[in-house]
Amino acid sequence: MTTSTTTTKDAAREFLDHRRIAVTGVSHQPKGHGSNAVYTWMRDHGYEVFAVNPHVDRVEGDLAYPTLQAIPGGVDAVVIGTSPEHAQETMEQALDAGVRSVWMHRSFGGGSVSDDATAWGRAHGLTVIDGGCPIMFHPDGDGFHHAMCHVLTWTGKVPRTV
Repeated sequence: MTTSTTTTKDAAREFLDHRRIAVTGVSHQPKGHGSNAVYTWMRDHGYEVFAVNPHVDRVEGDLAYPTLQAIPGGVDAVVIGTSPEHAQETMEQALDAGVRSVWMHRSFGGGSVSDDATAWGRAHGLTVIDGGCPIMFHPDGDGFHHAMCHVLTWTGKVPRTV
């Protein structure tokens, strides 16, 4: 097993430099879904985002795609916002689609993080951020997200390195 030397802050900066980002787990019923908040925030801040949900055609007023491979033109990065049980499948889709940067969303609780999927992704050369939220690391993120970044890093829910 290798030890990582990339800080999460650096990995997050590289992730956020991508402009075409898929978000999995975006729900057609957005109440309480963190992936919907990430999706709409990124969309409203100039990212070209793509909702991935194999069960619906539209979410948040936009087209939804059943898989990463179904997104026309592909994407550069993916936020996993599904339950951890679906993370491995998304990692495999990401690798197959040529995506090298994956973020597993987590604030409180387990979120979307799967330790097995994280290890698998890293073993296959993907950069995997296993915790936190992209909004926490974005310079335009709100004060609540920035404060939560500090708290969740302190408690270990956001890793210090990836």
